[in-house]
Amino acid sequence: MLERPDAVLTLIPLLAVSGLATRMLIMMTGIGTTLLSAPLAPVGYGAALALVFLELLTWPIAERLGDQS
Repeated sequence: MLERPDAVLTLIPLLAVSGLATRMLIMMTGIGTTLLSAPLAPVGYGAALALVFLELLTWPIAERLGDQS
């Protein structure tokens, strides 16, 4: 059974690579789209970092709420 920590640990590298994968797909479709795809690479890293911080902030709250019910 997939638990919440397993899902989070799986999502972190997937989010980090998603910006690079999106940038690569846009660059492969045309030559003039390089300027449009330039800011997409760090977006995946930012999303992975945001997920880590979100889990650090919300995990204790989720644990306390689970213990009450």
